[in-house]
Amino acid sequence: MLKEMHLRKVGPCDTLDAVFKPRLNLLTGDNGLGKSFLLDIAWWAMTRRWPHDLNKALVSGYVARPASAKEGSIEFVVAGKARKSVHYKSTYSPQDEAWIGKAGRPHNPGLVLYAMADGGFAVWDPARNYWKKVGNVDVQERVPAYVFGPRDVWDGLVDPDRGQLCNGLLSDWAGWQKENGAAFQLLTRILERLSPSSKDILQPGPLTRISLDDVRDIPTLQGASGKPVPVLHASSGVRRIIALAYLLVWSWQEHQKASELLEEETTPQIVFLIDEIEAHLHPRWQRTIVSSLLAVTEELAKDAQVQLLVATHSPLVMASLEPHFDAARDGWFDLDVIPRGQGTEVQFSERNFTRQGDVSLWLISEAFDLGAPSSLEAEVALAEASMIIGQLSDGEAVDQARIVNAETLLGKALSDTDAFWSRWRYALNHYGVVQ
Repeated sequence: MLKEMHLRKVGPCDTLDAVFKPRLNLLTGDNGLGKSFLLDIAWWAMTRRWPHDLNKALVSGYVARPASAKEGSIEFVVAGKARKSVHYKSTYSPQDEAWIGKAGRPHNPGLVLYAMADGGFAVWDPARNYWKKVGNVDVQERVPAYVFGPRDVWDGLVDPDRGQLCNGLLSDWAGWQKENGAAFQLLTRILERLSPSSKDILQPGPLTRISLDDVRDIPTLQGASGKPVPVLHASSGVRRIIALAYLLVWSWQEHQKASELLEEETTPQIVFLIDEIEAHLHPRWQRTIVSSLLAVTEELAKDAQVQLLVATHSPLVMASLEPHFDAARDGWFDLDVIPRGQGTEVQFSERNFTRQGDVSLWLISEAFDLGAPSSLEAEVALAEASMIIGQLSDGEAVDQARIVNAETLLGKALSDTDAFWSRWRYALNHYGVVQ
């Protein structure tokens, strides 16, 4: 588990202090303020390797560089086996172009999964990726982690030195389905749990071929018309979900096999980092995805503690969590731009999760900071009309052209049944304005 993170002169914030909750941690904030950056650092804190270092095909996951090598630092606290907390501090060496700290193996944080926004994934398994001990020396001879680019998820992951590390979604799914064993049954259950509703279940169909020149058996999903649809032809949203399902099944199956070979118990902890969890998903799916993933991971490893760190831009995701949010186990953290002297700075803070009761109210909350839950044109029109009403009430003369223009702007931007129309018309009549 990742318990704390403290950054100095690293990323958009000069100072960042986070104490994470044990179950769900939500990250919000505008583009470019550092949500993905924080997830990259969280991954590094628990695995000591940057995603891009392990897969050069990635377009993200590069090493974080401090604004000042002399002042920059990354500190974190993780809880490993037996829930023992370990504190670690690292500073940046410009000569080595790397973060350095206490030598030796990283503390075991349990199974770490990272779903990146571009469709890539990363997996760190304490049974398969943990350092070996040769005599009294820790040696990292094993694969340091499994880092998939978007295509690797589907076609497989190959290491130039070690060979085939993962067969990929297409091959594994087909193999599991032919065997019809525990892996395929688990995949089927997870797809059902991650479905957007009980009326629209993601259900595997028969394997198929998609062309004369492609000899692969391609998995399918039962389509809305009852006909099977090859997963390669599925929508971006469906592909995102089935990739998440595959990641969970493959990671857990391989972890169980490795633990058995090592004659060890399976991990008591799973940390799941998810960037832009709503990516490509229809609103009805956004309303269920986080609670579904919580349920799936807890079912997957019934005896393990599961911690999620989720970055989102979706007000529907925030609204969907109102019935499930538990302040003792869950937290909401926000990145925001605030005034500082003659300029601005990025601030990271934990927010109180106040139930809004309505998606539109989340849009104007601290999570998204919009002036109105409407189009930009409507926001401007309402501001202009409200100013005119205020001037009329103060007895000021308002140019007739401004009133006519405001009426026109409102007509283009607001619906015919918008409640503001009544206020607007009442004000004009009350103050004797004739149009």
